[in-house]
Amino acid sequence: MQHRIIVLGAGYTGAIVAGRLAKRLRREDVAITLVNAEPDFVERVRMHQLAAGQDLTPRPFSEMFAGTGVELRLAKVTGVDVGRKTVAVIDANGAEELAYDTLVYALGSGWNAQDVSGTAEHAYEIASRPGALRLRERLARLDAGQTVVVVGGGLTGLEAATEIAEARPDLDVALAAHGGLGDWLSPKGREHLRKVFGKLGITVHEHAAVTGVEADRVATADGKAIPAAVTVWTTGFAVHPIAKATALEVTGTGQIVVDGTMRSVSHPDVYAVGDAAMAMGPGDKPLRMSCASGTPAAWQAADAIAARLTGGKLPNVPIRYFNQCISLGRKEGLIQYVTADDRAVQAVLTGRLAAVYKELVCKGAAWGVANPMLGLPTRRRRVTRERATAGSAVKAPA
Repeated sequence: MQHRIIVLGAGYTGAIVAGRLAKRLRREDVAITLVNAEPDFVERVRMHQLAAGQDLTPRPFSEMFAGTGVELRLAKVTGVDVGRKTVAVIDANGAEELAYDTLVYALGSGWNAQDVSGTAEHAYEIASRPGALRLRERLARLDAGQTVVVVGGGLTGLEAATEIAEARPDLDVALAAHGGLGDWLSPKGREHLRKVFGKLGITVHEHAAVTGVEADRVATADGKAIPAAVTVWTTGFAVHPIAKATALEVTGTGQIVVDGTMRSVSHPDVYAVGDAAMAMGPGDKPLRMSCASGTPAAWQAADAIAARLTGGKLPNVPIRYFNQCISLGRKEGLIQYVTADDRAVQAVLTGRLAAVYKELVCKGAAWGVANPMLGLPTRRRRVTRERATAGSAVKAPA
C-alpha cells in the first residue's frame, strides 16, 4: 500500500511541497496528488503587472511536474473531512471524494472586501488571475483623464498604483491609504516612495479610511468623496473558508494553527503552509502572508513529512525575514531591509538597481517552484511501513 499524500492548492507553497516530496520519497512508497483548479502556475506576485497590460510567461503544470511522479488533479476543493480523512472535490466529471493518509492544506487566500459597503459590487481585485484579467480589460476601456483609485497602502497597493500609473500615464491614478504613505518603512524608504509617487503623478490620500465604494467614487470616514472611474481594492487578504468549516484548530480568521514543522496542532496527519497557516516566527510574532514566509514554510513542511515517514531527522530551521521587496513600476523599486521579525532598519536599496533586484526575486520564486530542491542533489528515501501506517496516530508535538 502506498502512503497517500494529497496537497490542496498549487500556488507557490503547495507546488513546492508536492515537488519537494517527490524528490525526497520513493515513488513506489507514496502516491502524491496535487489538487488545483487551474492547469497553469499563477505567479501571484505579478498580478499587478498582468492587470496593467503585461503578458506573463505561461507555466503549465503538465510541464512542471512531468516525470516527477506527482499526479495533478484539476478540480475544485469543496470540503475536507479530517475525521474520515477525505477531501471532497468537483471537476468536469462531477463530485468525488479523495482519501488521504497525509494532507497538506495550501489553499491560500483571496481578496478581503473588509465588509465595506459596495466593494463586492463595484471594486476590482488583483489577488487572483481572473480578478487581474477583469481589471486589465476594464483599464483598457478607460479614456484619458479618468481616475483610478487604489485602496490600500500595503505592498500590493503600492505596486498596483505605480504599475498602473507607469503603464497608463494618461490616467489620473490615486492611492487611498488608511495610514501614512509607507508608514512602516524607514525614513529613507518613505522618502524614496514619495519621490517615485510624485514622479509618476500619483495623488496620495493619507489617513483616508474608505467606508464605501460606489460606481464612480469612494467615500471616506471623514466625509470626503474621491472620484473613481475604477476602484482597485487591495486592503489585505482573507483565507479560504474551507478550513474553518472543519474540526481543525483554526484562528478567528480561519488560518490553521501549526507548529514549527507546519503540522496541525490538533490533527497530526494534516499540514498547512502559506497564507492558510498560522505559524509563529521570530519575536513570537505570527508570520505574515507573503512569499517570504510561504516558501521556507513549504520547505519545512515537505522535509518534516519526509523525515517522519522515513525515520529521518526533523528540520529545525527558524523562518526569518531579510527584506521587503517592492516594485514601483518596471523602472523603479524599493528594497527595505528588515530585522528577523520584519521591522524596518535604516538600510534600503532604491532606483533601477532595486527594480532589477525585485525582478530577480520574482523570477527566482517561479524557478524555485519548478526546482523545489534548488538544484541541490538529493536521493529518494524509503518509507517505513510502520511509520506510513502509524504516523497519523502520533500526537502532534506540544
